[in-house]
Amino acid sequence: MNSSSRLRITEIFHSLQGESNTVGVPTVFIRLTGCPLRCGYCDTSYAFKGGEWMSLQQINTTVDGFKARYVTVTGGEPLAQQACPELLTLLCDGGYRVSLETSGALDISGVDSRVVRVMDIKTPASGEVEKNLYQNIEQLNPHDQVKFVICNEADYQWSRQLLRDLDLESRCEILFSPVNGTQDPTQLAEWILRDHLNVRFQIQLHKYLWGDVGGR
Repeated sequence: MNSSSRLRITEIFHSLQGESNTVGVPTVFIRLTGCPLRCGYCDTSYAFKGGEWMSLQQINTTVDGFKARYVTVTGGEPLAQQACPELLTLLCDGGYRVSLETSGALDISGVDSRVVRVMDIKTPASGEVEKNLYQNIEQLNPHDQVKFVICNEADYQWSRQLLRDLDLESRCEILFSPVNGTQDPTQLAEWILRDHLNVRFQIQLHKYLWGDVGGR
């Protein structure tokens, strides 16, 4: 570990995983500060600025104190900070099961292969569809996950077509998530069933438990 490496951190907290295929599992979340995207539905804009500089050892010590097995590194956009891959490897070496939540706009090839990469593909209604870095798809492993955040039926149809065009189902697990308060979740579930999509429907569990407060 590079003793001088550090990251700007918005918060580190212990909660239940609200999304992905480990939903409901007690997890430590490390939220990094900063993001180059401005998605219209973003619910963590408080992480765009501010935060506190912490060394990798300080972060690791804080995580250890929660006595959890799962760690998620999120943002913001974690990969916008240079030392993020180093932190991910440190956590894996420590025996944690580690996932990374990333926008899909930055190169994921430098991420430790032990990390589960939960990568967005931005839909048209996000306002950031042009930022999708489709070369990342070649880097995906079977344990990784691709997430589509669905704002409306046009987003759904666009995502459905992209699944086929890129043969995403053969690469990794696919997640479809409705934008909270915008896309009716029951309607999205019915579209998935109607079209026989091989995807995982998900809602943000943490918002049902605690509301829209810091992801907890």
